[in-house]
Amino acid sequence: MVKKLSKASPSAESSGIEPPASFHEGALPKLIVFDLDYTLWPFWVDTHVTPPIKASSDHSSAKDRFGENFSFYHEVPSILSSLREHGIKVGAASRTSAPDLGREMLRLLHIGDGEGKKRKAIEYFDHLEIYPGSKMTHFNKLQKATGLAFEDMLFFDDEARNRNVETLGVTSESHCQDAAIQLADFDSVFG
Repeated sequence: MVKKLSKASPSAESSGIEPPASFHEGALPKLIVFDLDYTLWPFWVDTHVTPPIKASSDHSSAKDRFGENFSFYHEVPSILSSLREHGIKVGAASRTSAPDLGREMLRLLHIGDGEGKKRKAIEYFDHLEIYPGSKMTHFNKLQKATGLAFEDMLFFDDEARNRNVETLGVTSESHCQDAAIQLADFDSVFG
């Protein structure tokens, strides 16, 4: 069963996060990396989605074989669009056992850009590490692909176990109970 989100999201102030008021204040990461499941969308792509999947007419959601609708959390499209507009690199690090289905979902879901054109969500990602295994492996591959220091990376994930990437030097925002709360806070600052 897919987890449902409550309508109210705590503010950045109540979560203890003190983000800068805009992109122009403070040091920003050079690469922001997102987990997929329960971070960008409210489901596990490998267990909740049954292929084949088909996009809705406006590409804001996709239906699976059983007619279940799947889409991003509400804040995600504006976050990804804002990051692109501000030239911040974006990556995905997902340990799903259905990597092809995760990529297909990113191709079928579309996001409006700053000019109002809809683009495939996958085009908003500069780097994709989507496969089973440790997030340590994902981040080592991201570091090799980008040449960036781990300290220049910010990672959003809903699972506390993935905070182990902090031993590499990555800043991780997986300590909150729900990654959707983090994204709502992030969107209020960067959206």
